Amino acid sequence: MSLLLRKKSEVSELTPRDALGKALVDLGEAYPDIIVVTADVGEATRARYFGDRFPDRYINVGIAEQDMIGVATGLALTGFRVYAVAFAMFLMRAWEQVRNSVVRMNVPVKIVGTHAGFSDAYDGASHQCLEDIALMRVLPNMTVIVPADAPEVYQAVIASAELKTPCYIRIGRDYVQNITHQLDYEFEIGKAVVIQDGSDVAIFTTGMTLPIAKEACDILRERGYYPALVHFHTVSPLDVHTIEKYARKTGAIVTVEEHLVRGGFGSAVAEVVVQTYSVPMIMIGAHSFGRSARSPRELYDYFGITPEDIAARAEELVRVRKRR
Repeated sequence: MSLLLRKKSEVSELTPRDALGKALVDLGEAYPDIIVVTADVGEATRARYFGDRFPDRYINVGIAEQDMIGVATGLALTGFRVYAVAFAMFLMRAWEQVRNSVVRMNVPVKIVGTHAGFSDAYDGASHQCLEDIALMRVLPNMTVIVPADAPEVYQAVIASAELKTPCYIRIGRDYVQNITHQLDYEFEIGKAVVIQDGSDVAIFTTGMTLPIAKEACDILRERGYYPALVHFHTVSPLDVHTIEKYARKTGAIVTVEEHLVRGGFGSAVAEVVVQTYSVPMIMIGAHSFGRSARSPRELYDYFGITPEDIAARAEELVRVRKRR
C-alpha cells in the first residue's frame, strides 16, 4: 500500500499516540469507508485528529467501551473499515463483546488500545494495562500487534487497514525512544525483525522494550558475548519459524516485555519452544500490578526491565546452557 512507503523519518519525532492520530487521518484520506469510534477519549488517544478532519465518520459513544465495540461491529458488518480506539485498560471491560461480537463472528474490527503497559505511570495501577496481550492473543482469529515506537505505530495502523480479520493494536502514551526509523526492514504483520544476529543467546522483545533490549545487547557484546536481538511486533500470529531458528542457533532465549509474564509474550514464545526445540528460557516483565510513578522509567527500574538487568539475566542463562 502506498501509505506504507511514507518515510519513517516523517513520524520519527512523534509520540505513539500522535503517530496513531496521524495514521488514522492518512487512512481517512485514502479510504472513504474508514470510520473511527471512540469512548470519550478522543483527545487523549489522538483519535480526535480523525474527528476534526472527518466529523461525519467519527463517533463518540461516551464512556461506554462495551457499546463502542457493539457499534464498531455493526458498522463493520455493513461494509465499513472500523477502528475502535480507547485506553487499553478500559477496553478490557469490553472483552466479552470483543469475543462474542467481533472475534467469534470474525468481523474485521481494528481495536486500538492506547496508554498500555507502563506508559500511564502517573495514574497508577488502575490505568496500567498489563494483561491485554494475554487476553487478546488467546482469542482465535485475533491478530495482536505491539509496535515498538511511533514510526512502527504508524506502519502498524496503516497495514492493519487491509486485514480481513479482527485486530488488536497495543500502543503507549508518550514516553518512548523512537529507533525503528533507523532500522532497515519492511514492516510485515506476522514477520519478526532480526535487529542483530548472534549465537550465544537470543533476546526476543516486543513493544516499547526494544530500545532497552538493544542496550542490553550492547552491554553483552562489550563483555564478549554475541547475542541475537529479534523484535516481534506481532504477537499473534507469532513468527514460529524465527523462534525455532534462534532456539536451535543459540540454545537460550530471553524474552522482554512491559506486560505480565504470565500469559504474555514470553508465555507465547514458550508455547512455541516446548513444541519445536526446547531450550532454557528466562521471561522478563511484570510479576504484579504496577503502581504510581513519576515516569515509566521508574516502573522499568522497579520491575527489573533495564539494560543491566537483562544483560545479567542473559549471562546467567548462558552459564546454565553451558552446564547442560
